[in-house]
Amino acid sequence: MRVLCAFPEAMPSSNSRPPSCLAPVALFLALLLHLSLSSQAGDRRPLPVDRAPGLKEKTLILLDVSTKNPVRTVNENFLSLQLDPSIIHDGWLDFLSSKRLVTLARGLSPAFLRFGGKRTDFLQFQNLRNPAKSRGGPGPDYYLKNYEDDIVRSDVALDKQKGCKIAQHPDVMLELQREKAAQMHLVLLKEQFSNTYSNLILTARSLDKLYNFADCSGLHLIFALNALRRNPNNSWNSSSALSLLKYSASKKYNISWELGNEPNNYRTMHGRAVNGSQLGKDYIQLKSLLQPIRIYSRASLYGPNIGRPRKNVIALLDGFMKVAGSTVDAVTWQHCYIDGRVVKVMDFLKTRLLDTLSDQIRKIQKVVNTYTPGKKIWLEGVVTTSAGGTNNLSDSYAAGFLWLNTLGMLANQGIDVVIRHSFFDHGYNHLVDQNFNPLPPQLCPRVHYTFYHQPAPIKKENQTGRDPQGQARAPVSTAALWTGGPEVQVSAAEWPALSDGG
Repeated sequence: MRVLCAFPEAMPSSNSRPPSCLAPVALFLALLLHLSLSSQAGDRRPLPVDRAPGLKEKTLILLDVSTKNPVRTVNENFLSLQLDPSIIHDGWLDFLSSKRLVTLARGLSPAFLRFGGKRTDFLQFQNLRNPAKSRGGPGPDYYLKNYEDDIVRSDVALDKQKGCKIAQHPDVMLELQREKAAQMHLVLLKEQFSNTYSNLILTARSLDKLYNFADCSGLHLIFALNALRRNPNNSWNSSSALSLLKYSASKKYNISWELGNEPNNYRTMHGRAVNGSQLGKDYIQLKSLLQPIRIYSRASLYGPNIGRPRKNVIALLDGFMKVAGSTVDAVTWQHCYIDGRVVKVMDFLKTRLLDTLSDQIRKIQKVVNTYTPGKKIWLEGVVTTSAGGTNNLSDSYAAGFLWLNTLGMLANQGIDVVIRHSFFDHGYNHLVDQNFNPLPPQLCPRVHYTFYHQPAPIKKENQTGRDPQGQARAPVSTAALWTGGPEVQVSAAEWPALSDGG
């Protein structure tokens, strides 16, 4: 198998565009991962290239890749997804029945869907009717009250034999929901930066919607239970979790389980620390709750979902593995490259950031292999930037470099599953925006030409100083083409003049 890449002879400047072959290489790597192909590259030969007048000189590199002997064979669910409980807060949980969202998620199956994140440990289950049904007045809840039952009965399901409830929500619902989400986004950000979180109520009906989305999308649900509910002796208070387990069992929901989210941060979030030994006992307690429930007696259990492996985090993991290492089916941890509050676009190209992940993998593997050699390791809640991400950066093409590095490095070093945060929620790290369109929304012109040109929808006048009606207008600059998204595409004939060889 061969891959052809074009690189400019000169080193790129700080405002230059990424090499034009990187997106095809990303797709190529994804193909390698799914087919468990080899990453061993062989003969690399520079090829001569004919230069058009006015274009910078390039070097083409031809890579011959052997596909006979795989270096690693990854889990069929290697690339999986996460949903943050904040979607309960901002109201988007009610829209998981969207036919478009389900269709997009189905394209990523088979995969795990982890329901967890920052607000996992403030989630309380109540077996009550959805509060939206008892509230009136204008707003998304008012329209949900009137439309919801009709939607799940009347719309055509994608998979009738599974009883999937798929909806095409009225535009008025979506418009009102976006207004509500924009207001709640500010509330959620304030909680994020102040480290003060309000409790979330998960109703039985909301759990039904969550499971319906996972099941209809071909995703296996992993539910992260609240671990911050504590008894006076600091042991885990499992009353809310037990209620949720019993309800899920009564509905025969096929779910795997996890307890807590980043327990190393509990002191700052709740003022009460939990050490590794106590957390291990909590997992053993959860296991004892699952065993008497027939449908969950053999359910998978994952954890402890620690943060980046600094000194205190490694100590917590060590204590956990001593007590409960054999209890979990896979050891889970989280990774983030950049602080989302201070990120700049060039941060996504820093090689020292790429190297941090490899070092963290070694630290986790060392502890795990000390107690349970061969135990599977998962990386959960993967984001490029923390604190909810950064608009027009972590949800853009720029973040693809760190994401590509993550996939390749984890596969190469034997990490079993990587769970991307997040499929759909507030912030700027999600894969699908509030219009139910997949992100990133913008790619470089070369990538758009390569993958979306059938033919270019913008006529030549649009780049040469004339609008479609023939009226004079300013030409579209190269910079605008670079950031303009799929509606700013170019034809093959126009490409050399617009690209300047970049």
